[in-house]
Amino acid sequence: MDIARRNNVTVAGDPGGRAVVLAHGFGCDQNMWRFTVPALVAAGHRVVMFDYVGSGRSDPAAFSPRRYASLDGYARDVVEICEAADLRDVVFVGHSVSAMIGVLALGLAPERIGALVMVAPSPRYIDDEGYRGGFSAQDIDELLDSLESNYLGWSAAMAPVIMGNPERPELGAELTNSFCATDPEMARVFARATFLSDSRDDLKRVDVPTLVLECTQDAIAPREVGAFVHRAVPGSTLITLDATGHCPHLSAPEATNAAITGFLAGLR
Repeated sequence: MDIARRNNVTVAGDPGGRAVVLAHGFGCDQNMWRFTVPALVAAGHRVVMFDYVGSGRSDPAAFSPRRYASLDGYARDVVEICEAADLRDVVFVGHSVSAMIGVLALGLAPERIGALVMVAPSPRYIDDEGYRGGFSAQDIDELLDSLESNYLGWSAAMAPVIMGNPERPELGAELTNSFCATDPEMARVFARATFLSDSRDDLKRVDVPTLVLECTQDAIAPREVGAFVHRAVPGSTLITLDATGHCPHLSAPEATNAAITGFLAGLR
């Protein structure tokens, strides 16, 4: 199998620089990182981007409902991308659900991943005893029911809420268009894998330098979640960006890039 074609892998920057893998969130694609790539290239890094199967310009023929019914399938994709390009000790930058996919990939192939950057992460979206994920079980059931019955309508309603920044409607429109460009059947599978996942125990096993980035207001990952991730990952660094919404790499790229490049500069 041609992994580069399967996941539409693209590479930029210095071939001899430390590799930084950028992983998009649900309903998105690698284009969402377009404001981050120049900052990483300027800092001397080799930047590797890709689309999860079912997203962006990935190969739809590679989609398997069984493989991608859990986050493990997406984590295996990450490992296979690193293996195919012979990438080791990469910095994995994951947005939203990809932060947890990166944690799982680290567990599968620790020699491939040397550091993590989690952008607006959430290890569990559903509230639990002693834990606030931001949603009740009923909330998530209703969200998934709405998504499965009318994906385009759900996208138009939810994308602006996820993006935040209502005073900048072009941002919500971009996310809406990204959601709507995703195949509905594949999106349903990814949505269930995302919103029903629970990766809290996996965080305790992270043993690489980790940066956790949260926003001051985020409808998907409230600040209690950022604090939980920070406490759960030994030695992690938590930065609260001067940004709102769930996609700071789009809504506040300068602050996001400064935090990421500052963290990278401190790595050995």
